[in-house]
Amino acid sequence: MFDLGWTELLVIGIVALIVVGPKDLPVLFRNVGRFVGKARGMAREFSSAMNEAADQAGVNEIKKGLNAAANPVGSAVDGVKQAAQDMAKSIDPTKFDPDSETGKLAAERAEQAKKIQATTARAAAERKAKEAADALAKAEEAEAALNTESKT
Repeated sequence: MFDLGWTELLVIGIVALIVVGPKDLPVLFRNVGRFVGKARGMAREFSSAMNEAADQAGVNEIKKGLNAAANPVGSAVDGVKQAAQDMAKSIDPTKFDPDSETGKLAAERAEQAKKIQATTARAAAERKAKEAADALAKAEEAEAALNTESKT
């Protein structure tokens, strides 16, 4: 919109310093800052109102239609992607027909998962029991060593 470089801003600052004076310059800059802030706020509000009016008028739908006409292959691919997403949302993986091949595979996998979990839990319990037995043996050795030292 307005293209002001550093040199233009420097010239404006020097002119403002000469015309207004150093005493009233901070007040002037504060008021200019408020004015610029209000102008930006009004521009932002106007822009959002125009975007909202365009949405209500259906400009986005027209834009999509024009894009589809300009790029039919891309719109076809987008349509396929949307259909795949809709299908993926409608499929519930927890509801399989138990008589179908997919249902049989799901049942086998569930059974195998339970076996793996049971084996893992058993191995963990055995490892913990061994660690506890080793710790008890070390404690008994330490107690025995302490008793022999105290007897001597």
